[in-house]
Amino acid sequence: MPLSTDAILDVSRINPLNHAGWDDLLLTNRQTSFFHTTHWARVLRDSYNYIPVYFARIDRGKLKSLIPVMEIQSSLTGRRGVALPFTDNCFPIGISEVPSVKLLGEVQEYGATAGWKSIELRGEGSLVLDQDTPASAIFLGHKLKLHRDIDAIYNKFHKGMKSAIKKGIREGVEVSICSSMEALDAFYMLNCLTRKLHGLPPQPHSFFKNIYKNVILNHLGFVSLATYKGSPVSGAVFFYFNKRAIYKYGASDRAYQQLRANNLTLYEGIRWCCENGFEELCFGRSDMANAGLIHFKNSFGTEQEIIRYYKYDVQRDKFIQGGPATIGFHNRIFRNLPLPVLKGIGALLYKHLG
Repeated sequence: MPLSTDAILDVSRINPLNHAGWDDLLLTNRQTSFFHTTHWARVLRDSYNYIPVYFARIDRGKLKSLIPVMEIQSSLTGRRGVALPFTDNCFPIGISEVPSVKLLGEVQEYGATAGWKSIELRGEGSLVLDQDTPASAIFLGHKLKLHRDIDAIYNKFHKGMKSAIKKGIREGVEVSICSSMEALDAFYMLNCLTRKLHGLPPQPHSFFKNIYKNVILNHLGFVSLATYKGSPVSGAVFFYFNKRAIYKYGASDRAYQQLRANNLTLYEGIRWCCENGFEELCFGRSDMANAGLIHFKNSFGTEQEIIRYYKYDVQRDKFIQGGPATIGFHNRIFRNLPLPVLKGIGALLYKHLG
């Protein structure tokens, strides 16, 4: 039966978009991040029609525990709950406040009632699972501690990263911190080129329009955009909330790779975060097999962490292994398709993938 505010452990089932003061409530818990906010929830809802179903424990006006879930209703992948779609790491928070197995049980019980095929967790956080519980996927995460002394942070960069940043400056690459749709459009075109290079369709343009409307216009994100002789060559999209920033997307034009604009683009984003008082920058997830990306993130003097995803099969009542394959024969096919075709595929498929 549906949960109520009187349910075991006083867990409430909440749609944050209809909950007055949700983002202010998040600030009562230091573990919360941008991905828990109504702004990200709106991006996912407006772009893909996902339904927010967040499981929270609130005590005396403070958020104690939270597992945020989006319900995906797909004719291709079935009805399922994901915490959260298109989110590198959105771990449950405050689990130490209640027995984690019982809080997760509330989600599982609701999923069975709602007819969900599965429940996916994008990160475990302090969630305590049985040691034999299999992870559906394992990634590597990177974090950088921030403070206002950007020189001290720069001094911890690897020698090769410092040289690359200096080369970008010497070559005449210019980086601007932007909050306009024009800048996000420039990033979108770079993103299309990068996704094609990796053999993946790009996210729909409407997705980035929703990021602009729900995130950047609300002063919770920006674009670090590099240009060379007036042309965009590299870009990065950052989100932020609760003193933490996230490097969410990066893209570039490979034709200008020798300029090392990627390095300078990210460095200027880090500088902006430091100047604006942020305490931590998350670099997202990396596939364990992507040695180049891992080396790039390590070069900023970051700290590594393991990110585990879990997938619970509702009908079989068990956690299972295996997630969507990001590397395979499909990459070769996508890499050879014209960009307009790839855009069309992305517009059709992403709402089903989550």
